[in-house]
Amino acid sequence: MARSRAKDYDDKRLSMLHRAAELFAASGYVGTSMNTIADACGVSKALLYHYYPDKEAILFDILSSHLETLVTAVRKASASAGDPIERFRTIVATLLELYRHADAEHQVQIASLKLLPKDKQQPLLASERVLVGMMSDALAAAVPAAKQKRVLKPLTMSVFGMLNWHYMWFREGGPMSRAEYADFVAQLVLAGAGDAAARPRGKAKPAGRSRQAELL
Repeated sequence: MARSRAKDYDDKRLSMLHRAAELFAASGYVGTSMNTIADACGVSKALLYHYYPDKEAILFDILSSHLETLVTAVRKASASAGDPIERFRTIVATLLELYRHADAEHQVQIASLKLLPKDKQQPLLASERVLVGMMSDALAAAVPAAKQKRVLKPLTMSVFGMLNWHYMWFREGGPMSRAEYADFVAQLVLAGAGDAAARPRGKAKPAGRSRQAELL
């Protein structure tokens, strides 16, 4: 007879995933064992195996749950926004807010997705492409000049770069709040993307020497 699930099964599972993500982020996926995960979660190894057959299954579930949360929230934010500029701002703010308690999961996504077998990578990469597609569509609508193929992808990935790597330096209580940084990123893109897209290829605007001296 199959063992029945406890009422708090899903809560315990999510708690284990978050703790495992913290361990993977701190020590690396390869450097973390099932024993270490069980000890950190305060459960027996036998109970951990009741939830997951191996470490690979844990990694996949961490990333699958994280990306599903991001896609669902961004899709909802995109649908609820009004004009194109508001839509872009809302997506940026939504992603940064989702990252508030998911730094570990995000680091694992960046560093360890590639360690999964190819067949398990595919659904995760598909979710990443959905996120990129929603951001790209929002940018194309908010910054019409960026619809050019040579501009839209670099611009889209630059926005993700500003958001995805913020955990390397951002600290709560610093000079900017999370909401202020989201607005800063959005304003930076909206203010400069159109001008950069309109500039002829290879024609960088020269910087004035006197201004450079002032900055130095």
